[in-house]
Amino acid sequence: MAENKTQPSHADVAEFLAGIEHKTRAADAQVLLQLFSEITSWPAVMWGPSIIGFGRYRYKYESGREGSHLVTGFSPRKASLSIYIMPGYRDLSEPLSRLGKHKIGKSCLYINKLADVDMDVLEEIIRNGISYMMDNYEVTAT
Repeated sequence: MAENKTQPSHADVAEFLAGIEHKTRAADAQVLLQLFSEITSWPAVMWGPSIIGFGRYRYKYESGREGSHLVTGFSPRKASLSIYIMPGYRDLSEPLSRLGKHKIGKSCLYINKLADVDMDVLEEIIRNGISYMMDNYEVTAT
């Protein structure tokens, strides 16, 4: 079986963040780094070339495929901030209705800039995702 494309690396998080050219995105990434670090108490680890992840969980599908992935994290992409809330199929419509301007994908929350959202609600959503993962998967600090 093929491994996941996104794997933890030994790349330096601070060096990655220092290379962000978009000033607002760079400042928001620093805020998110602090927020995730405080919420999780786990070290920030680069996953692939552009995702800052926190924690790791193990999964196994009925097909027998198994692996691990980050519990939560973010990526300061050119188009928006991608916030990874695992797993992405749960109904988070109530807190999302209070968050502010955003878009959603399967396991991603897309935010243009942190000024567009309520940070307390974002923290609530992140904590909710971590709690779910800890209740349902084998989770480690990475």
